[in-house]
Amino acid sequence: MRRSAAATAMALALSLAAADIAGAADAPTAGNGSYVDVEYFPEPTGEGARTSVPTGSPHAQQARPTASDSRQRGSATGSEDGEVVPLAETGPTADRLDVTIVGDGYTAAEQDDFLEDARTKWDEVTDIDPYKSYEGLFNVWAVKAVSEDSGVTGDPSREVVRNTALGSYFWCGDTERLICVDLDRTKTYADKAPATDLVIVVSNSAKYGGAGYSGLAADYGYDGVSTLSSDNDRSTLIAAHEMAHSIGLLADEYQYAGYGDYPHPEPVYPNASTLTADRMAAERTKWAAWLGEPDPSGGVVGTFEGADYYEYGVYRPTENSIMRSLNTDQFNLPGREAMIAGFYRSANALTPLRNTAVKATRFTRLSVELADLGPDTGLSRPQLRWYVDGREARQARGRTSVLPAALGVPSDRRTHKVTATVVDTTTAVRSGAVRDLTSNSATWTVSR
Repeated sequence: MRRSAAATAMALALSLAAADIAGAADAPTAGNGSYVDVEYFPEPTGEGARTSVPTGSPHAQQARPTASDSRQRGSATGSEDGEVVPLAETGPTADRLDVTIVGDGYTAAEQDDFLEDARTKWDEVTDIDPYKSYEGLFNVWAVKAVSEDSGVTGDPSREVVRNTALGSYFWCGDTERLICVDLDRTKTYADKAPATDLVIVVSNSAKYGGAGYSGLAADYGYDGVSTLSSDNDRSTLIAAHEMAHSIGLLADEYQYAGYGDYPHPEPVYPNASTLTADRMAAERTKWAAWLGEPDPSGGVVGTFEGADYYEYGVYRPTENSIMRSLNTDQFNLPGREAMIAGFYRSANALTPLRNTAVKATRFTRLSVELADLGPDTGLSRPQLRWYVDGREARQARGRTSVLPAALGVPSDRRTHKVTATVVDTTTAVRSGAVRDLTSNSATWTVSR
């Protein structure tokens, strides 16, 4: 996943304000001395905060021996280290958003516990719409990381130190609920998965905490890393929120006291704007199509002052949402639409099962696979249609396997184009540009 414009803009805003954010000056030196911006939530039902933390961890154990080395020494310790277990393999990686979940603070004897925790956390994320309605666009890989010690540094108290594979630790940046990891060690494990767009680190702890790293693509090859504690149900919302920055390019909808007026031009984020409702409606931009609609987060969509960390001159779509506070698990309507756009920027609902580069005949069977997006929540229902030279063969609607002759391809000496197209007709999308993103096609050249 490429570094997003939202992540770049966020990094700029944070660099201007870093001195004002609690904990930044107290972050410990670790790894190679480089720092990165993270978001965390001090309270399980509160708003977020941001700070700068080291990319390394003082608690990450050295690289473990390979499984073959361990067997040669006759030791079972580490024999599962780095093993990849598919939790959800819904389609080819080229047509899916690939999430890699890595465990930390799980010993060799606790790897089954890690897999159970990873499944539980992903199930909790995909109980939240629009993840729920589009879980079929995700592949999910669990990577076992065997730790010397069980648990996480800083749990239950600050002086507790544990030697773990990724070096997870509370009290990062002198902030108790902020869980940091060694990003290089995390990459070592994430790279074992078939593909990785986003990473979730499940740290073996019942203590509430977590963090979100974003804008990492240039250095790590994937955009974001979310950390969360395994056995605290409120920590799941941290991952749901943080993934939305990378997938939906969404801004944070909270503000900091004392930040004052918004100093930037119109933000790139789809859920933040300098326009009032009247101007937005007149210019038919941002979330104009949703203004006045009842919202799943409560109230109606409008323009509410305070967003992107600033108090004045910038607006969010609703009074509250998961991008403002973790006291709700609801994305507002503009946020949902932005998330759906993000799903389709990285994934496709239609995959051709026959090579489109190879010519077909009128009697060559052409087949496609459609993603089973998820439960019918009313958000997502794709429509599949077939076309011959741009004209729809209406009799084939919804069919995943056809013969060109049955579509009406004539038996003349010319070549013809047969195209399968899927489009998501969800009512959660009102933007024509986003609707276009939800569509993908496969085209074959057919001769007699």
